Amino acid sequence: MSEPLSLLLGALLVNNFVLAQFLGLCPFFGTTREFDTAWAMGLATAFVLSLSATLCHLLNTLVLAPYDLEYLRLILFIVLVAGTVQFTEVYIRATSRLLYQLLGLYLPLITTNCAVLGVALLSIDQELSLVETLIQSVGAAAGFSLVLVLFAALRERLDALNVPEAMRGTPILLISAGLMSLAFLGFAGLDR
Repeated sequence: MSEPLSLLLGALLVNNFVLAQFLGLCPFFGTTREFDTAWAMGLATAFVLSLSATLCHLLNTLVLAPYDLEYLRLILFIVLVAGTVQFTEVYIRATSRLLYQLLGLYLPLITTNCAVLGVALLSIDQELSLVETLIQSVGAAAGFSLVLVLFAALRERLDALNVPEAMRGTPILLISAGLMSLAFLGFAGLDR
């Protein structure tokens, strides 16, 4: 399998940042009550994640590494992610009032989504090129969106079922997330 395809599938399925690396669990549990909200949140996060990982790679490669300023990496990456989220929020507010109202409080919270910062930092730690960083971030973004949408659909099905009283709420969600994580483990070896 080619290296770019391996990176894409690895981030999308095998090393999914939510189910394998446990990054981004807050929006995973918080925005998956309804399918539409999960879909919108997945798309907004996918855009922010891909753009911010690419911008962080450029910042690191063009400014931080050449001038031995790597010690500023974390704080500057956080500022860059926050700026990307603000840009996304302004754009969504201007273009789609309904989507902006649907996402509500969760849109600014993308700034605190550890998956967004985690993808950027892991790309730097793995010493990926700009193109490889873009491919991995797109795969991670698609994987994040996929997991959010699948879990939202699963939650809607669970709401329609007669779940025993002791298992309602958080217990059944955690069990379902664990089973979903095990299902994604079945993709291990696919990226080789």
